[in-house]
Amino acid sequence: MTKPSSTTASHGVRAGRREWTAFVVLLLPLLLVSMDVSVLFFAIPSIDRDLAPSATQQLWIFDVYAFALAGLLITMGSLGDRIGRRKLLMIGAAAFSTASVGAAYATSPEMLIAARALLGIGGATLMPSTMGLVRNMFRDERQRGQAIGIWSGAMAGGVALGSVLSGVMLQHFWWGSVFLVNVPAMVLLLILAPVLVPEFKDPQPGRFDFLSVPLSMGAVLPVVYGIKETAADGIEARNLLIVAAGLLVGWVFVRRQRARSDAMISRELFRDRNFSTGIGLNALAAFAMMGSSFFTTQYLQSVLGMSTLEAALWSLAPSLAVGAAAPAATAIAQRTDRARVICAGFVIAAAGFGVLALAGTDSLAVLLIAAAVMSCGIVTVMALVSDLAMSTSPEEKAGSAASLLETGQEFGGAMGMALLGAVATAVYTADMPSSAPEAARKTLPGALSTGDGSLITIGREAFVHSMQYAAVAGALLLLLGAVLAATRLRRAGAARPEAARQDASQSTAVSQPSAV
Repeated sequence: MTKPSSTTASHGVRAGRREWTAFVVLLLPLLLVSMDVSVLFFAIPSIDRDLAPSATQQLWIFDVYAFALAGLLITMGSLGDRIGRRKLLMIGAAAFSTASVGAAYATSPEMLIAARALLGIGGATLMPSTMGLVRNMFRDERQRGQAIGIWSGAMAGGVALGSVLSGVMLQHFWWGSVFLVNVPAMVLLLILAPVLVPEFKDPQPGRFDFLSVPLSMGAVLPVVYGIKETAADGIEARNLLIVAAGLLVGWVFVRRQRARSDAMISRELFRDRNFSTGIGLNALAAFAMMGSSFFTTQYLQSVLGMSTLEAALWSLAPSLAVGAAAPAATAIAQRTDRARVICAGFVIAAAGFGVLALAGTDSLAVLLIAAAVMSCGIVTVMALVSDLAMSTSPEEKAGSAASLLETGQEFGGAMGMALLGAVATAVYTADMPSSAPEAARKTLPGALSTGDGSLITIGREAFVHSMQYAAVAGALLLLLGAVLAATRLRRAGAARPEAARQDASQSTAVSQPSAV
């Protein structure tokens, strides 16, 4: 078995059919992990009938997947750099398949929660491994940009596809079928990955810092949990204390990383300003993506009165534009200054929020146009800043770099729902009459539950008014993102060839893909 160098060149060595075929294989876990975020949207009523979970258990059935995923991304990215990204990918695929079967045949709420937690752990191994492997397989910067563009589009599309697939499956099968669809794809990955996907790992990773694992989880999980609870319940002292505790642990974690030579997060990653800027801009794009979905899904169901399946099918319409946006933006960025295209992506997304601010209580077309424009801009930003961050990171640290990008997305998404949700809640509450029941004054579903026609009409108008204010706030934040991209990424276009030359000059000991 020969071991060709992974660093013979980094610029001009083009990937062939084998690498692109391997890339298609890597899209399988990415789609499934992103689909599992939304796959339970339709299944909860059936799960309620069969397992009778309490209200708290139902929330954990939904949320434990995202919490496990967010809390372990940094750990798994670092672990993949040490033991091999393909090896970790296959371990994650096996865990994901096992957990899917366990979730499908769960006989109690506790068993389903445990299976969902294991799914999140498996997902945390899969996501940084796939992007890290893309960084390693595609050394030609044009091809790498194309691959990451497709990767970003597939991740965004998977979330929308998950809810639709769930609705279709439940029309013909029992609720456990929404989990079993994962198994054939993961089995296919386990068969094809050893044949098509080369192995990459850091040849000199140092010792694994076990104490940093609970520290990283203690930093990420309380902050994400506190933000999500704030989005649901409003600003409360308890939630603020949870966030503060997470930030304190995060401070300890960062100090430990800066003091250790074998840190879980290498200082090398932050030597190029474009990497840290890319993480921040990617988080802002996720902020906009999750913040907008908070309103569009409620608008379709609660304002227009659509069924869940009908709303999910309509929400797929903007995905048709998104599928072409990321590859097109990547192609344009390769012909001009990348910072300008990232700025344009933020401006386009802000324009989408502007269109959303024009929606009334019966504006399906306006909503769909707004969602399509927003999504195109957001995916453009996410694809290009992901490529920017990955291309400026050392190949041997690609897994860690990918995990930081994805952790930033989790933070950004949670902040988007919390902050834009807080703006909307304040406007909605102010618009509702003081004589209305408390539940109706808090949320539109609460107004709908009263059955009072005039109050429902007022509630729908108040919700649209609150959505308009939140859309304006989102547009302003995205325009701020455009300014940050213009000022912080002024040399991003020139950085790519330099990064490529540095990769090309590295010794063959950096990382070694094994030929199968």
